[in-house]
Amino acid sequence: MGKKITAAREKIDIDRAYPLDEAIDKLKELSFVKFDETMELALNLGVDPRKSDQMVRGTVILPHGTGRAVKILVFAKGEKEKEARDAGADYVGAEDMVEKIKNGWLDFDKAIATPDIMGLVGKLGKILGPRGLMPNPKLGTVTFDVAKAINEIKAGKVEYKTEKAGVVHIPFGKVAFEPRMLADNAKAIISSIIKAKPSTSKGKYLKILHVSSTMGPGIKVDINSVTKD
Repeated sequence: MGKKITAAREKIDIDRAYPLDEAIDKLKELSFVKFDETMELALNLGVDPRKSDQMVRGTVILPHGTGRAVKILVFAKGEKEKEARDAGADYVGAEDMVEKIKNGWLDFDKAIATPDIMGLVGKLGKILGPRGLMPNPKLGTVTFDVAKAINEIKAGKVEYKTEKAGVVHIPFGKVAFEPRMLADNAKAIISSIIKAKPSTSKGKYLKILHVSSTMGPGIKVDINSVTKD
């Protein structure tokens, strides 16, 4: 472990759950790298994601965006292809894009597809699925309203999904954001995750919350400071 991250960790009380605002200020203060780090939220949920009825998955539009430029690929033809280009998609196509991806090209962050193209896009399941790039109707990325889907992603729409241990990792902005913006984004995420609580989840749902930056230490957050108005 490097000297800088060690020094940063020493300035954190690991036995304390910090109020959200204080945790954000602390991370901004302890940032020691020259690039604008991504701020990430890690939340341990009281669910068993091995059970299909306890999988927590959804999307949320961050009030202040992610601070990151997102490259969007749209699988579409005809009028929908034009709609996608007009809405600002970075790449648009159908068979040509499928072949390009099969040959190893993956220079995009999000993929959208119109429903009539999904038979073609489905052939890429083994490539896009493991990378979280497969269009999904539940996440609003399989739709004929491609302009709306593109605009939402550009506005700061992010996806979340519980991992094997019941943990959700999700970015909520950049270190350069104002503290208020980061707090608003974090609270929007928590609110969305609360609404997505499975009816079969018993006991405490929101268990442990940490926030961190790309290269910085993790700081435990008092969940009540995020859920209160």
